[in-house]
Amino acid sequence: MKLRIFTEPQQGATYDELLAVARTSERLGFDAFFRSDHYVRIGPGDPGPGSTDAWVTLAGLARETSTIRLGTLVTPATFRLPGPLAISVAQVDRMSGGRVELGLGTGWFDAEHAAYGIPFPPIGERFARFEEQLEILTGLWTTPVGKTFSFEGAHYRLADSPALPKPAQSPRPPIIIGGFGARRTPRLAARFADEYNLPFRTLEDTALGFARVRKACEEEDRPQITLSVAQVVCVGADEAEIARRAAAIGREPAELRENGLAGTPAEVLEKIGRFAELGAERIYLQVLDLGDLEHLELIAAEVLPRV
Repeated sequence: MKLRIFTEPQQGATYDELLAVARTSERLGFDAFFRSDHYVRIGPGDPGPGSTDAWVTLAGLARETSTIRLGTLVTPATFRLPGPLAISVAQVDRMSGGRVELGLGTGWFDAEHAAYGIPFPPIGERFARFEEQLEILTGLWTTPVGKTFSFEGAHYRLADSPALPKPAQSPRPPIIIGGFGARRTPRLAARFADEYNLPFRTLEDTALGFARVRKACEEEDRPQITLSVAQVVCVGADEAEIARRAAAIGREPAELRENGLAGTPAEVLEKIGRFAELGAERIYLQVLDLGDLEHLELIAAEVLPRV
């Protein structure tokens, strides 16, 4: 089991704060640093300095870290045209020496689209655009150097693209697709993804979601892909520390124990083991208090060596 740190900068975080978390995560031996890709705070509260752009952030971190993997959970297909997105991700992959992963989704938060003038079509069209983007991204990255790539879809058209630059990873950076959809999500994950991620679900839902993707992979006649989950994390050495960390993110310890990875290191390890039994190979630990680097130190000392 690999543990990855997952942040939500739209809740209010500067680049320097993200850099501190990424560097600490790297020093402590976590497998990856991921961030969400949002432009507006989700839910009430002080937005602080506001959000930062995900791929601008990752470009900076690519040059200021050296070993930790970097990525998004997840970039909305509504935010960027597929051709420029392919260029951005490939460039950041080069800048990092081949450490980038792309989580891609349909987009869901209509308020951020309205706030910044981003079109937000109905869900059916968003899925159609998402599928075309996956075809275009993989096509551009895997087109041999010296050849061109063309695509004719209902929403995007590419004519004789030079399909450059190429990413550092071959044949392309890993693609992550997530969500609990019953039909389209498993089909697209089986067709295009290297990893399927199920965020913030119960063990029962996780078992169901994983089963759907395994079946879809069989129907696509391809090897099973990596399975992962994302869970909010709140670990403390004792009840007082657990309560303090829960309060800092506006949650209750009992609720977090039910709906996340919370409690003492022993409790968290037990629940991680239950996700592992279902087939999860990676867990994205959603860290919501970015100023509490001692939290990462505790997880690295008491949880990370035992998974």
